Amino acid sequence: MIELDFYGTLVAASLVLLLGRGLVARVGFLRSYNIPEPVAGGLVVAMLLLILRTFDIEVRFDTSLQTPLMLAFFATIGLSADLASLKKGGRIVGIFLLAVIGLLVVQNAMGIGLATLLGLDPLMGLLTGSITLAGGHGTGAAWGAVFSEKYGLASASELALASATFGLVLGGLIGGPVARLLIKRVQVPGCTPQQAPRLPRGFEQPNKERSITPFSFVETLALIAVSLLAGNLLNGLLHGTAFELPTFVCVLFVGVVLRNSLSALGLYQVFEREVSVLGNVSLSLFLAIALMSLKLWDLAALALPIFIILAVQALVMALFAIFVTFRVMGSNYDAAVLAAGHCGFGLGATPTAIANMQAVTQRYGPSQIAFLVVPMVGAFFIDIVNVIVIKLYLTLPFFAAI
Repeated sequence: MIELDFYGTLVAASLVLLLGRGLVARVGFLRSYNIPEPVAGGLVVAMLLLILRTFDIEVRFDTSLQTPLMLAFFATIGLSADLASLKKGGRIVGIFLLAVIGLLVVQNAMGIGLATLLGLDPLMGLLTGSITLAGGHGTGAAWGAVFSEKYGLASASELALASATFGLVLGGLIGGPVARLLIKRVQVPGCTPQQAPRLPRGFEQPNKERSITPFSFVETLALIAVSLLAGNLLNGLLHGTAFELPTFVCVLFVGVVLRNSLSALGLYQVFEREVSVLGNVSLSLFLAIALMSLKLWDLAALALPIFIILAVQALVMALFAIFVTFRVMGSNYDAAVLAAGHCGFGLGATPTAIANMQAVTQRYGPSQIAFLVVPMVGAFFIDIVNVIVIKLYLTLPFFAAI
């Protein structure tokens, strides 16, 4: 057993990011299909650890930094949310949210239908639907406990975590290829010699140079810290009530309120370039730690019927993004980037969605609409609508009879 402490894990995560960047730069397949750098590096390390385990060598990481990094990322998403800009994209946000709800319904119907055909408990189908795929590890763990305690479903929590892990991996792998396929059908916006290129904003092109100063860095760090503190306090106040929300949603909400309140009062203007730099650092390290610490043997331990359900769900996600998300969002370049993002949080999590879109925009150019819509829907609205959809499914007759 090899155990890496906090500092060892941080070093390992940094090396995973460097490995991912080197792989994407040198392997044409990864570059062509827009595979995010943290996904490329993280999966290689996870597979190496799987091989080491066959020789009775196991490596454990200190993942205590993973949650703070995720929350810091969502804080920067909130601090980047200008409500005035959001109003302009209100219609687009609404259309995308409808597409997201449509996928939630399809995922659960597919999961329940396949579970029934394979002779499994329909609850397993629901657990391999939107609960773990769109909901991720947090939602999966919560509902897994409910299914075990209330419905007596054996190993529900283990199944939920394994399914969420599978989704996280596939969400980071299929988004780029889907976008590549769709971009072949559209005209990628470019600049003619007479046009000045638009400066990238927010999370669109994270590798563009952004001027920072020590003082502005401290200011932005303070805003993120306030968002984390107030978000955790808000989560504690809402815990156990009808309005209970995941911690990251509370942190994002505080970030939105903080940014727009300071702006409306004329007290401070958030430095978006600085926010995006810190957000991208948090995002990259979070994904590196999450992926390099994947226990791939948990996926290998999935029963064949469950693996079949999850594989079909991944295929359904790709087809939904191509034939529904892309079309309803306008069948243009922005729609292709949105489709890549939808694959990310439709199977995994919002950080995966952002990484997918960054991999696309780094190669083809920025998409302001996509980076406005996906973080708000993927981080804020999806958890609310997902709970509603899940509870509606649980009212179906064959669940009521359990």
